[in-house]
Amino acid sequence: MTESFLHYVWQFQYFDKKSLTTSVNESIQVFHPGVRNTHAGPDFSDARIRIGDLEWRGSVEIHIKASGWTDHHHGDDAVYEKVILHVVWENDKPIIRSDGSPMPTLELKDRADLSLWSSYKKLFTSAETIPCSGSFASVPDILKMSMLDKALTQRLQSKANAVLEILNYNQGSWEETAYQLLFRNFGFKVNADPFLQLAKALPYKVIQKHADQPIQVEALLFGQAGFLEIINPDEYAALLIREYSILSTKFNLSDQKLHFSQWRFLRLRPANFPTVRLAQLASLLTNKKSLFNQFIEAESCKELMKQFTVEQSPYWQNHYLFGQETSKAPPLGKGSIQNIMINTTIPLLAAYSVTHDDQHYMDRAVEWLQHIPAEKNIILRQWQSVGCRVKTAFDSQALIELFNSYCQKRRCLECAIGSALIKPVD
Repeated sequence: MTESFLHYVWQFQYFDKKSLTTSVNESIQVFHPGVRNTHAGPDFSDARIRIGDLEWRGSVEIHIKASGWTDHHHGDDAVYEKVILHVVWENDKPIIRSDGSPMPTLELKDRADLSLWSSYKKLFTSAETIPCSGSFASVPDILKMSMLDKALTQRLQSKANAVLEILNYNQGSWEETAYQLLFRNFGFKVNADPFLQLAKALPYKVIQKHADQPIQVEALLFGQAGFLEIINPDEYAALLIREYSILSTKFNLSDQKLHFSQWRFLRLRPANFPTVRLAQLASLLTNKKSLFNQFIEAESCKELMKQFTVEQSPYWQNHYLFGQETSKAPPLGKGSIQNIMINTTIPLLAAYSVTHDDQHYMDRAVEWLQHIPAEKNIILRQWQSVGCRVKTAFDSQALIELFNSYCQKRRCLECAIGSALIKPVD
């Protein structure tokens, strides 16, 4: 038995409610089981229950055994003074309130349908990464869509919270926040950390002062990234070295400069080398006075896509590394742009919507996700293998959240899909 299963049984009242009584034979009538609490405190709040002749409104606490109340020291916590009913699987110990009165306790062991427990165990112990993979097709589409909407909302909220943490670090500067978020996502998974460190070591306000000078922007980026420690530089590298020497002194940057060893090249395709990504980033930053305004004010996904469609400077069109000429290096690809949009502009819109209490920006974020093709990864291939449609970034982002937050954690009872498979047949 698990507490999460008991939460499910209580929330949906999946037990025999005839002649309900407490452990001391007071009658119980449940008008409303309460609202599930996901934070600290009792498991359900705002429940409405008649016990004996009195109707109560308050919290409900759930344990497998009644002694869990004592084990968790709830009697010493004032928050639990509002508990009006203790729901347990087994009433193994009388619980006394701080005022000396007995805690009203409801035992479910002989009232719950054990077939529900069997169905739940089948999902919970499934060897499949998607526990309901064998039954997924039998769930009505409307329930699937409802759960995907919930998962996407949670993902956008989570991403918004991550942006707000960066915003707090930047003392409320949306420009620096957009800049740092962009850098981190330009590193993709492999070089996300050094790119973010670079953004923090090279403030956007410094780039803005020289945004109309492409060579100076490149000198700042490559120099601060630690790529200009070159023994025999070619003409282009020598120019960057001279520019960076002047600019690093002007803005006191050298103490925070990264080291070449912090960057990863191993097992990356040359087009994904951090040097190439920095060159593309330099082109994106050149002649831009406000990254944040560009992202937040774009009226369409197509317009935003155009903003990200940049070509690196001539040197980096036939170089992957300094001093090593090669065949034509491709510009930032469409798939990479879409990935950056999903992980940079969409979270920014969501965070801006939260801080300004303006649903317009959240709606725009959702709309753009519906116009961006779905990502491709192992999680989404698993969903496709069970017959799930994955066409847009709306689908893929929702399914990634569903997999990470519910399937992997076996939170089937909190998922509309899992709940539909477990609930009793009418």
